[in-house]
Formats: sequence, C-alpha cells, structure tokens
Amino acid sequence: MKKIKNKNPDLLIVGAGPVGCVVAERAAKVKKWSSLIVEKRHHIAGNCYDEINKKGLRIHKYGPHYMRFKKKKIFNYVSQFTKWIKGNYIVKSYVNGQLYPIPINLNTLEKFFNRRFKNKNEAKNFIDTLKIKKKKIKNSEDFILSKLGKEIYENFYKNYTIKQWGIHPRKLNKSVVGRLPIRFNRDPFYVNQKLKVMPKKGYTKLFENMTKNDKIEILFKTPYEKIKNNITPNIATIYTGPPDIFFNFKYGKLDWRSLDFKFKTFKKDKVQECVQINFPNDQKFTRKVEIKHVTKQKSKFSTISYEFPKSKGDPYYPINNKKNVNLFKKYKKLIKKLEKKNIYFEGRLASYRYLNMDEVIEAALNLFKKLKNKHS
Repeated sequence: MKKIKNKNPDLLIVGAGPVGCVVAERAAKVKKWSSLIVEKRHHIAGNCYDEINKKGLRIHKYGPHYMRFKKKKIFNYVSQFTKWIKGNYIVKSYVNGQLYPIPINLNTLEKFFNRRFKNKNEAKNFIDTLKIKKKKIKNSEDFILSKLGKEIYENFYKNYTIKQWGIHPRKLNKSVVGRLPIRFNRDPFYVNQKLKVMPKKGYTKLFENMTKNDKIEILFKTPYEKIKNNITPNIATIYTGPPDIFFNFKYGKLDWRSLDFKFKTFKKDKVQECVQINFPNDQKFTRKVEIKHVTKQKSKFSTISYEFPKSKGDPYYPINNKKNVNLFKKYKKLIKKLEKKNIYFEGRLASYRYLNMDEVIEAALNLFKKLKNKHS
C-alpha cells in the first residue's frame, strides 16, 4: 500500500469505478475539492476495466460493457474524456442449433416459428394466441409466459435464467427479465438508444483521463477497512461497495451473482458472426463475447471471452428476489441515517440494483450536485 499524501481530503471515495471517478472529477473541477480514492483492486474503472492482451487485443476483463446514452447531456459530459467509435452491438442466442436475434424481434419469431408475418400487428396477434394469462404477475416466469408464451419461455429464457442466476425464474422478481425488451420490428441491435458508442481507446483510458487532476489521489490495492480510521475527510465519504459489508453484515448477507471469465485467442480475423452469442440451453457458460466486433481493431488474431456464473466471488449482479429486497430495505434505512453524517452510498453495488452505465454516471453527477448544494 502506497503512502497517503493527503490524510485530510475534502472527499474520501471508496472505489475507483465510474461513480468514484465522476464525483472526484466534478469535485476537483467545479469546487476545487481534493479527493482521496481508495480502490482494493490494482486498477481504475471498476468492472468497466479493459486491457491489452499479449496479442495486442483490447479485452473487457470483467465482461462486455455496451455503452449507450438515453440523455444527450450525459453523453456530452463523458465526451470530454474520450473520442468514440460506433457501438453497433448485435447479440444472438443459440437455440436448437440455430442463431436467433436477441432481443426477440420479428426476425426471431419468424425463424423460430417458421412463418412470415406481413406486419407487426399480425405478429402481435399470433403472440396473443400463445400468451398464458396470469391474474397477477408474481415473478420472472409469469412475466415471460404472459408476454410470449411457453415455447419462447422454455427455449430462450428458462434455462438461461437458471444458469445466470442459479435460481428458477419463478423465484425471481419480474424486473429481472422485465429489463429485456420485446420488439415487433426488425431492429438488429441489442440496444435501441441512438447514442450507442464505445470509447475509442477503451474504458480504462476514459477514466484515467477523467481523474487526471492534482486534486485527485488514487490508492490502488487499498481496502477501505485498512484506512478508514486514518482518514478524516473535510466534507464527505462516498462509498460505492456492497452495503452489507459496510455494516459488517448487521442484518445478514445480501446475495450476489458472481462470474468467472475464460479467454481464448484464435488466429482468425473473426471467430463468430456477432459480438455476443448467448447459450440458454447448451454449454456451462452463458455467453461468449468477441469484443473485436465493436473495438474494430485490426489484427489477424481475435479473442473470445466465456462467462461462467457462480454464487461466490466478486459481486456482479444483485439477486432480485423477495428475501434480498426485504433485506436491502433494512440496510437502506441505515444508509439514510448516515447521510446526516455526510456518508453517502452510490452505484450498482451500493444501491443493490442493476444500472446501465449512463444511469450510473447520471447518479454520480446527481450526488455531486447534492454535495455542492449542501456544502456551498
């Protein structure tokens, strides 16, 4: 652990992911506040971290991050720190030996059911005949059965969900699969936002650029627990990690889904036909990703990443079921009380919810506004 230069920073920030970097950047530029960021890993950017492998290919170390923006003002803010390349993300699902577009759209339905639809209304009417009516949508299984019927559910959703979450869909909140759009058009792209992009030189470079300021000090390989009693921030502490760990599991452990990644490099320009292929029913991995489809790097080699979900390890996804929702509500009450002591929780892990990257950045900007208004 490096020696701390400033033991009395204006802000103590736990985590050098998107939230920590954005708050520190705004604090330094707008208010001239100093920030000490402590990060337990050896690198910046959190799970967005990317690196160059031995063959000179950029890989996403913790899984693919598909940047898209709903709001132009958030895009404009991030654009200060990077140039962009188009992020035309195409995802397919391997079912019964065939590749189908994901999210499910008209092309998926036509190929799977081996029939043509004249227009979206004809497709909707067909799907209406497959839907299983539910008086109340209680879980993820109910949601898909009521929207698309049994055949789509069993071929595309059921086993993928079990593999991804380690839990049957009927035991997961409907919001888990509710995030996945169902389209009655032929849009081939995974996300439908107009601003679909990828940082030209990668996410790591983006967040390095964001934190290039004398007012920002970052300590890597530094767990918060090791320094919290030695640092006294003048204004606030920003915590971006899991809340149950912060409170020493006072009410019990929140459940998370973790991942293992395996990377394999091939002497081929491209290995698969699109950036991501999901495997709901075959293989132990959930998906394989060839990020070169998006980074557009020129090389005679290409690297594939394989994702294997597991129950133990670094936290990636909150498991949204009744037990965890109720448990987080207890921690949320403690979090609210700490705001009076100028300790704030923000980010995917800290708020125990899945957020897209633009949503994370917006949340960080809003947190800075709150700090600025309170401490002007």
